[in-house]
Amino acid sequence: MAKASARHILVPSEADCNTLKKMIEEGEDFAKIASIHSKCPSGKSGGALGEFTPGQMVKEFDEVVFSGEVGKVLGPVKTQFGYHLIEITSRTD
Repeated sequence: MAKASARHILVPSEADCNTLKKMIEEGEDFAKIASIHSKCPSGKSGGALGEFTPGQMVKEFDEVVFSGEVGKVLGPVKTQFGYHLIEITSRTD
């Protein structure tokens, strides 16, 4: 079964998401940005979500994690919780 590890940043608006994505693309540290800005408790650990399998996360999140490019910051991804930036740190199919 497929497995993935990812980290994310959860914010309330798409504009916030785009601003943070630009900061990361310009060299800011993903984990540092997550610890400062993420509204998810995982922000305290740099946004790390650990390892999970398909179906453990909400549908929109799963679709990105199990099809997106590993190591690239993806998003904004809208879910019922808000807007996410997602970085897939590893994936096995």
